Amino acid sequence: MTKKNWILWLVILAVLTVFTLWARQRIHFQWKVFFEQLRLADWKRTSMGIGLIWAAYGLRALRWSIFLRPTRRISPFTLVGPMVIGFTGVAIFGRLADLVRPYLVSRRTQIPLSAQIAVYTVERMFDMGSMALIFSTVLLFSSDRQALPRPDLINKAALGGLLVALFLAFFTGFVRASGQSIGRLLGKSIGTLSQNLGRQIEEKVLNFRDGLNAIGSMADLMLVIGISLVHWGMIALAYLETARAFVADPVLSHLRLSQCMLLMAASMGSSLITLPVLGWFTQIGLTTAAMQAFFKVSWEPALGCGSVLLLVTFLSVIPLGLIWAHFDHISLRKVAHESEEAAEKAPLHPSTS
Repeated sequence: MTKKNWILWLVILAVLTVFTLWARQRIHFQWKVFFEQLRLADWKRTSMGIGLIWAAYGLRALRWSIFLRPTRRISPFTLVGPMVIGFTGVAIFGRLADLVRPYLVSRRTQIPLSAQIAVYTVERMFDMGSMALIFSTVLLFSSDRQALPRPDLINKAALGGLLVALFLAFFTGFVRASGQSIGRLLGKSIGTLSQNLGRQIEEKVLNFRDGLNAIGSMADLMLVIGISLVHWGMIALAYLETARAFVADPVLSHLRLSQCMLLMAASMGSSLITLPVLGWFTQIGLTTAAMQAFFKVSWEPALGCGSVLLLVTFLSVIPLGLIWAHFDHISLRKVAHESEEAAEKAPLHPSTS
């Protein structure tokens, strides 16, 4: 682990310690009520949530196979394993394992890693656009949006999300047409502030361009968009089912889709802190605090729901991924380091160099 990572770990640990000490003085928490909430929870709903999350990995494999069509026809079933093992690596090791999926796909398909990194980059952009579109659509057109906390701010956030989705759509078109020029322009502009950051931005734009070029036709583009929206719709439904599983709490058991969008946004924001293991607790804490602040859910069911949400949406892949990695004779720790090293050595953008 690098010195920078150690410093980040210590800072987050210090923040968590301070928050815990503050919470002990300010929050009246009853562990008996907490465990009672878990005991009364409808575990059929949480099982459905896990099923939706697992099915979403299959959709990711299908979408990735579409990106690879111009290069080679790959069965999406071949890519399910790398998807599951890759997300297992992220759940256990954090961002260190971010490139495990493209690395494993490259090994399995014998298609260069540079092409897989390009697919990974464009995949993340489609994810961001789909999330923003679903979030904005639900909040702008929900019949009960006025009942949400601070509807004026939420309306602005929804409009902002819609603008983000539109910007990404236009940006995608521009990059597809003139990605190299846009990458150089952004790289030079940002390079005046930070040369290293400028190079990284240019690299990401070129990766995005290469990934977009892998979409062979308009029909494939429409299919990718449809899969992305269904994928994130399934994840939203998994959040909703998991929250409603807490039948002993009147707010959570009747959580509406518009409320679920706020909960999902808080959870997604907290998941950006992906340090190994420690990130789990920060995600639970921030999601719990969001439920209490947004919907006035008592701390005990809020903590229970936050913990189970992490289990369903983020950690449920771990046993499946470990079993899959065992049968494929893959060491997660080894491929996490190998993928990072291979990405640094990969010859990027051979067509433009």
